[in-house]
Amino acid sequence: MRANSKTSRRLRGSGIGSSVRCRTDLRFVREDLEREQAAVASLKATVSHQSTAHITLNAQNSALEAQLTALKSTLDCKAADASQLRLDLENARTRITELEEEVVDAEMTRRRLHNTIQELKGNIRVFCRVRPLLRSEVPPEVAHSMSASTLAMVPNSGSPMAEQEEYVAKIEFPDRKDHKEIVLSSRSENAMGQERKESWNFNFDRVFEPVSSQADIFEEISQLAQSCTDGYNVCIFAYGQTGSGKSYTMEGGSNEETAGMIPRAVEQVFRVAESMKSKGWEYNLEGQFLEIYNETINDLLGKAEFDKKKHEIRHENGSTRVTDAVVVPLKSASQVRSLLSIAQSRRTTAATLMNERSSRSHSVFTLRIFGTNSQSGETCEGSLNLVDLAGSERLNSSGAGSDKDRLKETQNINKSLSALADVIAALGEKGDKADKHIPYRNSKLTFLLQNSLSGNSKTLMVLNLSPLAAHLGESLCSLRFATKVNNTTLGTAKRQARIGS
Repeated sequence: MRANSKTSRRLRGSGIGSSVRCRTDLRFVREDLEREQAAVASLKATVSHQSTAHITLNAQNSALEAQLTALKSTLDCKAADASQLRLDLENARTRITELEEEVVDAEMTRRRLHNTIQELKGNIRVFCRVRPLLRSEVPPEVAHSMSASTLAMVPNSGSPMAEQEEYVAKIEFPDRKDHKEIVLSSRSENAMGQERKESWNFNFDRVFEPVSSQADIFEEISQLAQSCTDGYNVCIFAYGQTGSGKSYTMEGGSNEETAGMIPRAVEQVFRVAESMKSKGWEYNLEGQFLEIYNETINDLLGKAEFDKKKHEIRHENGSTRVTDAVVVPLKSASQVRSLLSIAQSRRTTAATLMNERSSRSHSVFTLRIFGTNSQSGETCEGSLNLVDLAGSERLNSSGAGSDKDRLKETQNINKSLSALADVIAALGEKGDKADKHIPYRNSKLTFLLQNSLSGNSKTLMVLNLSPLAAHLGESLCSLRFATKVNNTTLGTAKRQARIGS
């Protein structure tokens, strides 16, 4: 019994201990379970977050793939556009080359047509210009009765004609359309007291009335400046008696409106040269200013005293050079006005009265033009001679017989002008006779202008007339000489150009 009792106590004690251990183990297991459940919950949360992130990344990836596809499509379009642009650029370059060639061809055609037109007009042409009557040329009481239009030689019925006819020559311009005709007339009494009427009709390439401006004159001349840049020699000379307006026509006044043919021609050449740059042309210009006084050449731009240096005229390959003459490079048209001032001061220094001296000598302004075309390799050389001839009055009309110096001047002037007339007459008679002698060397004037008169140049004479009745005889002599010139046919002008190798 006692032994059973001990055994029972041991069994109870052992059961109690086992129960305790089980509870302890159970607590540990529960703690582990809780930890695992917490870990599982954390993992589930992480998985849920990662799933959301994965979905977002998939969406972003899809968007990026869509963008990539769009970019690839855009890149393909841009590549196609670039390829098309390259093709268009190549086509444009080819077209530009073709157009440049067409421009060169068109420019050559323009030059040919322009100079054909000038040749059809005649290589030697004559313009006639009648200057206005000045108030200082008539008594104050007569000038007072004349209107401004009468002083410009426009008929005015309100002025006393008897007084006008005493001072003003009767000059009419019947050709109101083409302006190519001028008619002079006069009335006088013969020995029997009978009235005698005479009329003289003349026709020229262009006739300018006294109301014509400097711009009107140059408008007809400006095309010749184009010929200079094309490689031709051009000569424009003013002819007429002293006081007929030659110097005013060639040199003009001090403002733009009254500027003469020399500054206007140079401005025109500079404008043409500038416009030709787009066609590959580059031009160099130079000028010189000479006078011929008593058959002696004087350099109006030189520094030495007149008549101290001997100048010789030399003709080479269609161009004319004067030894020891100052040649000034021209960079702008404004330089020409300075040259005119220098020349005028030189002429003033060399004489007591500038106007007197200027009317007793021939002045020659020469503009040389050298052109090069970088596209075609072509070069050309042209020149523009602008000549103000001395007064053409006859010896008995000039009153120079009583003055030894004036007599010598008049004789030399008439000699040179007679030589000019002889040269023009010989050119008119030359025709097909290639060996016909032309007396260029009979005067320094004609020898200097040889290339301008020999058919290698385009030549224009501007005849200037005085409106005074007292000058009617001299005006008729000038008109008759101009008619001879106008009836002279020169050869075809030759262009001085060559193509570079």
